[in-house]
Amino acid sequence: MIFLYEGFNILKQIDMENFKIAETEDTPNIDFNAESKVFTISGRSLPENAIEFYAPVLEWVDKTLDEAEPTSFVFEIKIEYFNTSSSKQLAKFFLLIEKYVEKHKININWFYEKEDLDMLMSGNQYSKFLKLNFTFIEY
Repeated sequence: MIFLYEGFNILKQIDMENFKIAETEDTPNIDFNAESKVFTISGRSLPENAIEFYAPVLEWVDKTLDEAEPTSFVFEIKIEYFNTSSSKQLAKFFLLIEKYVEKHKININWFYEKEDLDMLMSGNQYSKFLKLNFTFIEY
């Protein structure tokens, strides 16, 4: 099923297993594949209303992790830039995932460009206040 997400000019595809939001100039690509257990957020995150943009993402991740049998999940974060409101939603995202560390093996791969020390520091800050396994990957 493909339809236009209310409030944003982006396509969102949801089926029983997967969740996708196409990247725009101001919103990241969201590609959560329940079969591969690899969930990716990439691009720029500057939505006008970050709470509204990330709400269905948080809902889907919560439902997926809650309903899944114990297994391993990889969350790949490859964001080029994010604003303050997106930063708050990413914190909510990680706190939500953290609820499931007793049930699932969860790894966070935080990608950053070689010259982008600000993005590395951002990932490092998240990792310090969470009980999640972060791996920092330079590209």
